[in-house]
Amino acid sequence: MSNPVPFNNVAGQLGEMALGLVLNLDGKKKQEGSVQPLVDLTKADMARVNEMILSRAGSDVEMIPEVANHLISSGGKRLRPMMTLAAARMFGYEGDGHVRLATAVEFMHTATLLHDDVVDESDLRRGKSTARMIWGNQASVLVGDFLLGQAFKMMVDVGSLDALDVLATSASVIAEGEVMQLAAAKNMETTEDEYLAVIKAKTAALFSAAGEVGPIIAGARPADRVALRDYGLNLGLAFQLVDDALDYGGSAADLGKNTGDDFREGKITLPVILSYRRGTDDERAFWKHAIEEGASDDASLQKAIGLMTKHGAIADTVQRARHFGEIARDALAPLKATPQKDALIEVIDFCISRVN
Repeated sequence: MSNPVPFNNVAGQLGEMALGLVLNLDGKKKQEGSVQPLVDLTKADMARVNEMILSRAGSDVEMIPEVANHLISSGGKRLRPMMTLAAARMFGYEGDGHVRLATAVEFMHTATLLHDDVVDESDLRRGKSTARMIWGNQASVLVGDFLLGQAFKMMVDVGSLDALDVLATSASVIAEGEVMQLAAAKNMETTEDEYLAVIKAKTAALFSAAGEVGPIIAGARPADRVALRDYGLNLGLAFQLVDDALDYGGSAADLGKNTGDDFREGKITLPVILSYRRGTDDERAFWKHAIEEGASDDASLQKAIGLMTKHGAIADTVQRARHFGEIARDALAPLKATPQKDALIEVIDFCISRVN
């Protein structure tokens, strides 16, 4: 059998990604202080993660590394694997299992993006055409499956049943969240609690798992596992809420996708829920038509943004993000002071500051 096909020209790009993480709304780096400590603390370990990405995403089937390379090399914050690395080192871990777990976390995230773009029929991801637009839906789904398989192989290599259980459970929960979101699409009667349940499963579950497997591999106390699990969960909620606000107030560069995609796809997010709930009868009729029947024109999007501004929906969404950010901060409070703890706290501010 021939050697697996490697990525082309990816190593240098991967090495630079962590240093180009933070873009504010005007496209300039302004919040590097919020994430740079985490980048610095995990730099050596992330170099090993990047090497493992290159190795594990190779295949004898040429299309697999081509599709995976398209997304993996296109950027992204890589917060989840850095969280895993920092959470392990925080408790004195000196082995290399955390590198495999961090790579598995990143592969799981990449697989969900490939699958998401098919479900959502998205044409832009991280400022580039999605894999489905280039290779088709079938290839995107199957390469996502390949990456999930590789992720589980790395979990098995680590030999921790607890870590395997946490990550496998999160994979199931993420899928449940996707189905919940699909069921709620275009349904204007979706409640705020139902929406939060979707993003808790779809987004926050992997953040939570990324945090928890660090202390697991380090052999930390059960209370430490809970602290990092709760930190990740609430950070993930805050992160998604900010993303949802940016869909109506950011730019394609900020989001890595087209502004207004959630609106065009009929996704029920918190800004929509709040605007609908607070609107007049005429405004609620607009929302029903725009979301349930489909309104992809720019005029409808601009009207939606105007109604959100009128009713404070975007501002209140950001305020809820801050609330979950504070819960994440409180989760780490009982832990002893370490550089990793300080860096993870600063990540909270980074997530919120993306909306200026």
